[in-house]
Amino acid sequence: MATGIKDKVAILGMGCARFGERWDTDGESLMVEAFREALADANIESSAIQAAWLGVSYDSISIGPSGVPASVALRLDNVPVTKVENYCATGSEALRGAVYAVASGACDVALAMGVEKLKDTGYGGLPVRSRGTRADLMNVLGSAPGAFAQLAAAYSGKHGVSGVELKRAIGHVSVKSHANGVKNPKAHLRKAVDIETVIHAPMIAEPLGLFDCCGVSDGAACAIVTTPEIARGLGKRDLVTIKALSLAVSNGWEGQGSQWDGSYFHTTRIAARRAYHEAGIDKPRNQLGLMEVHDCFSITELVTMEDLFVSDEGAGWRDVLDGFFDADGELPCQIDGGLKCFGHPIGASGLRMVYENYLQLLGRAGERQRKTIPQYALSHNLGGFPSQNVAAVVIVGRYGK
Repeated sequence: MATGIKDKVAILGMGCARFGERWDTDGESLMVEAFREALADANIESSAIQAAWLGVSYDSISIGPSGVPASVALRLDNVPVTKVENYCATGSEALRGAVYAVASGACDVALAMGVEKLKDTGYGGLPVRSRGTRADLMNVLGSAPGAFAQLAAAYSGKHGVSGVELKRAIGHVSVKSHANGVKNPKAHLRKAVDIETVIHAPMIAEPLGLFDCCGVSDGAACAIVTTPEIARGLGKRDLVTIKALSLAVSNGWEGQGSQWDGSYFHTTRIAARRAYHEAGIDKPRNQLGLMEVHDCFSITELVTMEDLFVSDEGAGWRDVLDGFFDADGELPCQIDGGLKCFGHPIGASGLRMVYENYLQLLGRAGERQRKTIPQYALSHNLGGFPSQNVAAVVIVGRYGK
């Protein structure tokens, strides 16, 4: 019978490259930047790594379709390297492969790497690519801002939130992320903005303005994982372990029936329930101490608070305006700037979220550090559109607690 992975896998080391418009470097060099930090943190040689998972979403643009670029760039010892892709949840998918390999006993030390080099395309948004002839005949006029603007409209209509109230709430989400990004030397955007600037910014897709949308970035992040026993044998103390790792993928229900009203993420709710059960969490609003969620658009963060069962349904916007998720609030969200300001190199984002939670749990987050070390920290990674997507939830915490 399956017993879950709680406390079976420890994070031995993590690294993250500086996110941004990295015109001076390539995808391989970004991987090396993150990997060197992780190796130094883990205090091991690269020869100790027995398997690796490489997450890249836009392989034809970034580094290619196989695991070879990571093996070459990192000089891995001819170990198996599996290249994975799962929309914007690609980084979480890479971590899942490495964590499951260690938890199963297939290897002692594994690497999860996520990387993306998006700015070299010269395109302001995500690069356009085909999903196949048949798929290209559907939603040909769709866009990411448009799809998530529909999420905002559905949420507003369902819960009776006026356009003015919702605009101010999602504006607060963006102001918060910018304030947090200022304190992060690795963040892409490090400039504070005020609420009036956000509210009156050029409209992208009603009600989402310029500051309600995350940009695209270059970057890489990685994790080296092992068992708690091996980590202790290497002299590690105060271990951070994986408490739960859950992935839920749309099966067509949202778009092929009339039960889904477009105001929430069905997969996030499923992944959250599974993760909480695995981690032994029954009151997430009280038990979680820190969150990193997939704020590709400000409305996404707001809705996700409810889908993670931290805010009551229809009340997330009030919690946002009350400062509940601010850096000095009861449950900080995006304390490192989030996708909005840290940046969103697609393959790296899921691992970047875990990186911040890992630093916070070890008291190593510098100016961003929470005074009270959380017992549990959650990251939520989402790929795709509201009607068809991949949702991942990763919960980390101190070993044995």
